[in-house]
Amino acid sequence: MSPKRLFRTLALAEAVTWTILIVAMILKYAGGIEAAVLVGGSFHGFVFLAYAFQAVLVGVNQRWSLGLIAFAVLTAIVPYATIPFEMWLMRHGRLDGDWRRETSEHPADESWVNRMLRWFLARPVLLTGVAVVGVAAVFAALLVIGPPGGREA
Repeated sequence: MSPKRLFRTLALAEAVTWTILIVAMILKYAGGIEAAVLVGGSFHGFVFLAYAFQAVLVGVNQRWSLGLIAFAVLTAIVPYATIPFEMWLMRHGRLDGDWRRETSEHPADESWVNRMLRWFLARPVLLTGVAVVGVAAVFAALLVIGPPGGREA
């Protein structure tokens, strides 16, 4: 899967889970179905974390500035903002190219982040496993902490 396809897939998934969460909130507050937000919010939260992880991964691969990477992550906070952001990235060629698996012409000048990126890209199964376990661990920790705003009485 190319960086472009990965980003596009998770940007769309993040927007879809916003819809699920909004519908769940309507079901909770208009229909009294408390479990809807638990399920919809959990699903959205997991996809949010996966989107954030891949935004950093793709951003480092595409050599985005730290500000652009941070903005990519922040677009997941605003409902549906990942879609226009992905379209902007496409228009400006910021998702063009493949994964950077090759060493640059000046390997001594490369940062540890770029070396680590190449190391993980050479081991896609390990990268996927680390991503899934990492996202699941953060998700589990957030579940233990509790929902935003605290628990309702």
